[in-house]
Amino acid sequence: MSSTRAAIRYAKAILDMATSKSAANEVSQDMTLIATTIKGNAELDTFIQNPTIKVEVKESALLEVFASVNNVTKGLFHLLLENKRFEILEPIAIEYNKLFDQANGIEVAKVTTAIAITPELEAKVMAKINEFSNKKVTIENIVDPSIIGGFILRIGDKQYNASVANRLQVLKRELSN
Repeated sequence: MSSTRAAIRYAKAILDMATSKSAANEVSQDMTLIATTIKGNAELDTFIQNPTIKVEVKESALLEVFASVNNVTKGLFHLLLENKRFEILEPIAIEYNKLFDQANGIEVAKVTTAIAITPELEAKVMAKINEFSNKKVTIENIVDPSIIGGFILRIGDKQYNASVANRLQVLKRELSN
């Protein structure tokens, strides 16, 4: 819990710094790259989390792995070196992007489908999203075969369940009454 709070604080500070230097977009791309790279590479995650590896070694490795990142992002690496907090790099990247999206009026819609989303289903989902939100929306697809078919849409605290599993559950309740 405290690492999440710390990650949010670091993310806010980095967003403020990036915004003041007109580099918030570039840093957002860097943070997306960092989060996906760490999540997709177990060796890198283990390396970052390992308390026996010196923080100087971690910083130089990250500067090599992410050589093309913005100077603000490199400044984050140096700050994490000074504070010995490299283990929260991935949560910082995730929180930064949440704050960046929030500041730019972008909302993330989580769409759960039984199979990977198709263009025609995406069009239906976007039509339903426009009923819920007037903000710019990006779709994050979650595949869950247990919903059988249809989709479940979550935007912020709102949910629209158009899944076959939900309809079967409703039908089961109606028939049992």
